[in-house]
Amino acid sequence: MFRWRKSSQEEHEDDPVKSEEKVSELKDAIGPLSGRSLQYCSDPCFRRYLEARGWYVHKSKKMLEDTLNWRSTFKPEEIRWEDIAEEGETGKVYRANFHDRHGRTVLILRPGKQNTASIENQMRHLVYLIENAILNLPEDQEQMSWLIDFTGWTMTASVPVKSARETVNILQNHYPERLAIAFLYNPPRIFEAFWKVVKYFLDPKTFDKVKFVYPKNKESVELMSSYFDVENLPAEFGGKATLEYDHEEFSKMMAKDDIKTAQIWGIENKENGYHSTEAAPEVPQTVC
Repeated sequence: MFRWRKSSQEEHEDDPVKSEEKVSELKDAIGPLSGRSLQYCSDPCFRRYLEARGWYVHKSKKMLEDTLNWRSTFKPEEIRWEDIAEEGETGKVYRANFHDRHGRTVLILRPGKQNTASIENQMRHLVYLIENAILNLPEDQEQMSWLIDFTGWTMTASVPVKSARETVNILQNHYPERLAIAFLYNPPRIFEAFWKVVKYFLDPKTFDKVKFVYPKNKESVELMSSYFDVENLPAEFGGKATLEYDHEEFSKMMAKDDIKTAQIWGIENKENGYHSTEAAPEVPQTVC
């Protein structure tokens, strides 16, 4: 009888010693780091990049180097809510006030609430909220969940393909293994044409994490229920809770998180004019 050989990923998931050896190899391949790159590249970070590239060190090295270059120019840790607050006025993307059944941070995306035209600012807004979701992850979690609500979505007012492509690029190439699951809830039939284009931007691992949910499809509803408690889930996603986005209150919450971010990265706080590591309250120094 033939025996299936385990994939490289399965072997390293089952063998902590092998995974640590690969982490050491990747560290050596990357070489000495300093400043924010050193702070970003924690052991869990190395493991995520290895997992994203099937535990092949040379592929993981290329991916991580690309991210470090991207972060050095995009500077996600320096984006503050006041810089992109206009993008958030309609609540098109925001961090939910509930978690999934695994305790993961949840981002709610509502493409029908698009309110601006600048793709650059839209990406800064999205990256800010991805970073914020990571900031608010429990200590035992590294991934977030996405809920996508299609209320008000139309082809004429849809996210441009260029924007969708850049979203996918940022998520899967610069935040590998940060997405646990993404539920697209009850998309209209006309979304199929848009999806036929967008799905080709997804790598296989990301594609497998995207799930379509339709209220009349029992299997898809049960899958979603396995991730979320219907008591916490907003009615827009088939749950029993009321979905309300208060821009003013959310802005206050983000301003507080900006102080935490500034402290973690040792960045001068814009609003208060002090060096955050001296004046801000203590928070865990975990960034990746």
